[in-house]
Amino acid sequence: MKKIFIITGIFILQSCSTNMFKLPQFTNFQEMELESKQLSPTVQLNKTKEILDASSITFPTLTATGYAVVSSQPGQSIEQKRLMAIRAARMSAIRELAEQIHGLKVDSNTTVIDLMVQNDTFRGIVSGVIRGARTVRINPTGSDTYETVLEIDQDMVAYLFRQAQSL
Repeated sequence: MKKIFIITGIFILQSCSTNMFKLPQFTNFQEMELESKQLSPTVQLNKTKEILDASSITFPTLTATGYAVVSSQPGQSIEQKRLMAIRAARMSAIRELAEQIHGLKVDSNTTVIDLMVQNDTFRGIVSGVIRGARTVRINPTGSDTYETVLEIDQDMVAYLFRQAQSL
C-alpha cells in the first residue's frame, strides 16, 4: 500500500514539475492579459510603480531649432534687426523645447450649420519652465533668416520632467 502511495506521489510530482518550471508562452494578447489579471495586487502595484517612476526612465538629450526672419524684426538699423532675429529664433527654439517637455494644450472649436462646417478654429498653448538650455549654434540660413539650435542634457530633462509631474 505504501508503494502505491509513493509511486502515485512520484507521478504527481513529476507531472507538476514539468509545468512548474515551464515559462509562460502567450499566443495572443488575451492570454497575456488573463495572466496579468492573475498576478497578485502587490505585484501589479510594483509593476505600475516601476513604469510610472521617473527614476526608471532614461531621458534623451533634447534638441530644438528656431527660425526668425531679419527683415520683419523691429529696429532702426540692420544690426539691431539681426540681433532681434537671433533673439526671436532663440525664443522659438525654447518654445519647441517646452512643447517637447511639457506638451502642447490644444483648444479647438468647430461650428456646423446645416451639416456644413461654417467655422473651424484651433489654438495651441504651451506653458512650462525651461532651465539649462545650451546654445549649440546660431547660423544665418540664407540672406534674411537666422537659425538657432538649443540643447538640454539628460540630467536637466529628468529634473524638468520630475518638476512637471509634481505640478
